[in-house]
Amino acid sequence: MVKRGAGQRSSDRTTSGGGQRALIAANFVNRVGNGLFNTASILYFTLVVHLPAAQVGAGLTIAGLCGLAAGIPAGNLADRFGARPVWVIGLCLQAATMSAFVLIDDWLAFTLVATLDRLAGTAANAAGGALVARVAGERPAAFRARLRTFGNLGVVVGTLGAAVAVQVNTRPAYTVLILADAASFAVAALLVLLAVPKHPPLPRPEGHRQWTVLADRPYVSFVALYSAMGLQYQTVSLLLPFWLTAHTDAPRWTVSAVYAVNSGVCVLLQSRIGSTVESTRQGGRAIRIAGLLFMVSCPLMALTADVPMWVAPVLAVLAVCVHSVGEVWESSGGYALGFGLAPAHAQGQYQGFLGIGFEAGQALAPLVLTGAVLALGQPGWLLLGLFFAGLGVAGPPIAAWAERTRLTEALTEPVSRPAPR
Repeated sequence: MVKRGAGQRSSDRTTSGGGQRALIAANFVNRVGNGLFNTASILYFTLVVHLPAAQVGAGLTIAGLCGLAAGIPAGNLADRFGARPVWVIGLCLQAATMSAFVLIDDWLAFTLVATLDRLAGTAANAAGGALVARVAGERPAAFRARLRTFGNLGVVVGTLGAAVAVQVNTRPAYTVLILADAASFAVAALLVLLAVPKHPPLPRPEGHRQWTVLADRPYVSFVALYSAMGLQYQTVSLLLPFWLTAHTDAPRWTVSAVYAVNSGVCVLLQSRIGSTVESTRQGGRAIRIAGLLFMVSCPLMALTADVPMWVAPVLAVLAVCVHSVGEVWESSGGYALGFGLAPAHAQGQYQGFLGIGFEAGQALAPLVLTGAVLALGQPGWLLLGLFFAGLGVAGPPIAAWAERTRLTEALTEPVSRPAPR
């Protein structure tokens, strides 16, 4: 093995540091745009474009399902040609599709633009994940935690900005908001292009296949677990608001309060907790901790229906605090396993598959949470908490299984092999 000198290591750290700062800045800008758009997009499509809510939901479902097709192909392109150019192209395409939303006037155009947007978004996420893995440096967990912290902060900033457009409630206000989101993609692409060092693709070993990830059973199992646990995101953003407004005496402002608390807790704790979750085993334990915290938070949310009006907001905030700590542990464990179990030469393909699983879970979440949990009432909340706890308990065994398979592969790998061509 050729050892690098101190000067080379210092240079690598400097380059990595610059790339990390640029990625954090690009992610922050992009997430500000997400906060702007996601907060007011439904209002724009229904009140300004005059599409029925059912048509908006159908169009977004079609777009989400079609977008899954881009994950693994885009990841393979990132592995073969480098993650940076694929990510920049994906961001630029999203800037174009987002701008096109201000021109739509019927359901077909909306669905077409939304589908193109999701295809570009899925491709960008796969390549972006691969680039994060290359830029992460000597302390990848700490870097990923900072990346998520600033991403959450960006969403908060964007959400506050969107409140202005919602209050004005005119077509020009919403148009400015959507074009600002489009500009965020373009600015993020420019930051990545100008400030993130180019990382050449890693050589691929013999036997590498375009769909290798599908044969990696431990990783497929992890993706299934992580996708199912992803229901927790819409538990706060979708299920709890429905519950508070329809089944409790809590004031309407409670919904805004829980959003703010959720974002605040994640911003405050992500770096502190996330930087401690580095290894595969730590990732498995983090998912177990998350499942147990969700098992506590879900019954607390259910209890808001049984308390007086002045107690309900306090109990809801307490429940969301517990849930948000669980979210931090869950995302940290997901990062540790999602990146740590993927081969270095196939990060794009693996991140693309992880994105497919997660987005599929998010697409099914409204059906599961409103059609099953909400319909059952308080017993539904209890079952949801037990479901999360069961997923959490499965985290350490899956992590240990994945670790064993990778150790076996390392021991059986030939000592030397011809360099790939």
